[in-house]
Amino acid sequence: MHILAREVLLYNLNNPGWEENRPVKFLSRRSIVYGASGMVATSQSLAAQAGLAVLREGGNAVDAAIATAAALTVVEPCSNGLGGDAFAIIWYKGKLYGINASGRSPRLLDRRTVCAQGYTAMPEFGALPVTVPGIPGMWAALQSRFGSRPLQRLLQGAIAYADGGFPVSPVVSKLWGAAAAKYAKIRSEPGIEEWFRVFTRDGRTPAAGEIFRLPDHARTLEQIARTNSEDFYRGELASRIADHFRKLGGYLREDDLAAFQPEWVRPISTRYRGRDIWELPPNGQGIAALIALNILKPYSFRDRDAARTLHLQWEAMKLAFADAARYVADPDCKPIPVEELLSEEHAAKRRRQIGDAAGVPVLSPDGGSNTVYLCSADRDGNMVSYIQSNYSGFGSGIVVPGLGIAMQNRGACFTLEEGHYNCLAGGKRPYHTIIPGFITQGDEPLGPFGMMGGFMQPQGHVQMVMNMFDFGLDIQQTLDVPRWQWEKDKRFWVEPAYDRQLLDELAHMGHEITVSDAHEKFGRGQIIFRTGHGSYMGATEPRADGAAAAY
Repeated sequence: MHILAREVLLYNLNNPGWEENRPVKFLSRRSIVYGASGMVATSQSLAAQAGLAVLREGGNAVDAAIATAAALTVVEPCSNGLGGDAFAIIWYKGKLYGINASGRSPRLLDRRTVCAQGYTAMPEFGALPVTVPGIPGMWAALQSRFGSRPLQRLLQGAIAYADGGFPVSPVVSKLWGAAAAKYAKIRSEPGIEEWFRVFTRDGRTPAAGEIFRLPDHARTLEQIARTNSEDFYRGELASRIADHFRKLGGYLREDDLAAFQPEWVRPISTRYRGRDIWELPPNGQGIAALIALNILKPYSFRDRDAARTLHLQWEAMKLAFADAARYVADPDCKPIPVEELLSEEHAAKRRRQIGDAAGVPVLSPDGGSNTVYLCSADRDGNMVSYIQSNYSGFGSGIVVPGLGIAMQNRGACFTLEEGHYNCLAGGKRPYHTIIPGFITQGDEPLGPFGMMGGFMQPQGHVQMVMNMFDFGLDIQQTLDVPRWQWEKDKRFWVEPAYDRQLLDELAHMGHEITVSDAHEKFGRGQIIFRTGHGSYMGATEPRADGAAAAY
């Protein structure tokens, strides 16, 4: 797809003290959406409507988030599903909460078992990288603590889409086809054929606008709704999942599923330009965004599209990823030095390592994923930042027969390096890429923000925060401007709207740059902020099929 860029004068909404307007290039431009009573923003418009319907009948922001998340497992199955994990940050009645619903590896699986099968790194597909799914447990935990509607009501929209069919949207159609091409290469391996039965029609993935049904998925959603997710972990669904993995020679068992419980956690933060930027603690990689922002704090930035700006951002991000690669893992297995990593001393030490030329950090991010992010808000001021994923597209390629559950491959993020923080062990949570974000100012919330896309996510968070609070862009412009992503070593991907002369300057500094119009490389974000006038403003991603739905 060819991206047309045009110059627009910087709209100085968030940074009124900034002295100079500079031309900034945008991708396609969208308008900010405003609403007074409630809002949902996500990457697929049908899912946004499912959440909005719950708000309209009096449900709160948490109810809307659950309804939207459930619908996304149906209408965007190439990015998430019932076999995946989820995280959320919730602002509810004046307090901030965090919840981690990432699952653990099977207790029977460890590093030696995988290495004995000839692997030197965790495989991406098949039964070995499958961890316990956390999404159904997340819905039940959120509903139990904050919800005002039963899960049976909140999943109605998703069930209707799955049973009656839904029109496939353009970006989803593209990602669906790309996933099929990957699975076609391993179709002969155990357990993969069921994916083609469920998610293709005679081997063909759906075109944009084509109606697609997921009847097995609908029946499973109904069972989850009836039992408040209990059956998924300690009932018939759990038994059928475990039985399937026995047949495949996998390691997931009933006791692994029965042991799962989401964990309520305290969000972590750093202050940047007078705002507190909130992430969840490890095993998620949100700390990488906070480390990078800490490194960048002392610098003064006036021009977004300048070689100095991008060079400093890129070097800070690489150093932050090096820290994340070393330390982000399951804190239940080994204490993570979060406080030290977020200290001013650590930021200063890392800052001194930035020179005038491109550097190479200790370790580069590897791999990518498809994910869904949503945010919601209600008339009482409650807001949710929510993200869920199967990791790589539909996940492992394993679909449980008769249930339509595509199982995640999150275990691919483990390392097999003995002694490493993130080394595979039984009953352990891996390094996790999906991260919700939230911003407050003083004791008041501004709102939720986030971006999907594997290792792009902390990079996207840094860019979004700086777009708003360094360069004065409004929330929609923040999503519309071109982005960059670190690939590895000195290599970066950038979108075509960046000026070629600017890229030449960066190349002379030692950066290796590839221009790409592949939208999926650069994440897909959403933002909802309070306006200060008793209403909300929402922004949605131009690189997705999304919508900010409000009333």
